[in-house]
Amino acid sequence: MIRCLVEVARIGLVAAMAAPAAITPHGAAPQMSPASTPSSTITLPPETLGDLALARQQYIQAIADYQEIPHKSAVIWNKIGIAYHHLFAYDVARRDYERALHMRPDFPQALNNLGAVYYAKKKYGKAEKFYRKSLGLDPNDAAVYSNLAVAYFAQARVPQGIEAIRAAFDLDPNIFSTDSPQLISSSLPARERAEQDFCVARLFAQAGNFREAINFLRRALNEGFDDQKKILEDHTLASLRATPEFAELMSEQKLQKQ
Repeated sequence: MIRCLVEVARIGLVAAMAAPAAITPHGAAPQMSPASTPSSTITLPPETLGDLALARQQYIQAIADYQEIPHKSAVIWNKIGIAYHHLFAYDVARRDYERALHMRPDFPQALNNLGAVYYAKKKYGKAEKFYRKSLGLDPNDAAVYSNLAVAYFAQARVPQGIEAIRAAFDLDPNIFSTDSPQLISSSLPARERAEQDFCVARLFAQAGNFREAINFLRRALNEGFDDQKKILEDHTLASLRATPEFAELMSEQKLQKQ
């Protein structure tokens, strides 16, 4: 859900070239030009090569490709930071996100990613600060709201976490089922993640999407959510409890109303 470090392997090469922060899948070999002989190949620019390597989770190669760019923009420094972030080199990633923000202070993705660095270092208040700055520039980014929710849950600020989850859901109901290719995402320890996933299950149930509600409720249970009263009596789950899928899930989990 709220994802520890962003997975980018499903995005196409076209997306990388259209959106500066998007990351795209790897092409295994240089493509042949239709008009060329078999011995000639197309030389891709370093940024594209870096995007391809990043998409294949070849982070060291991605860094090497991006470093070939002589005059790096804020977008490039942000991408280099993402590669280091995936390598858990948080201090180096922070340095590169800050380079990006020095060049472009109004860069919401870099602000989010910097927040994710502080979250990884368990500095949840600072993470929240940067997530909020990112949302101040782009208030319609559901993925950043989901990161903000994670920071709240990590601080045991459940009401604020639920509010941020609802904001993310209202902007994009699919945000909890898909990954953003443009942002580093944060995740919670299992116990807090279970509480969050239960909240997401309630949102899907209220929206009438029982399939996703069951999916997230199952995740919550598997992660250790054990408040049987909430599951069996929460009014927002009333319609869900009437479905065969809910009965099957309860049978799986051997939960019975006391």
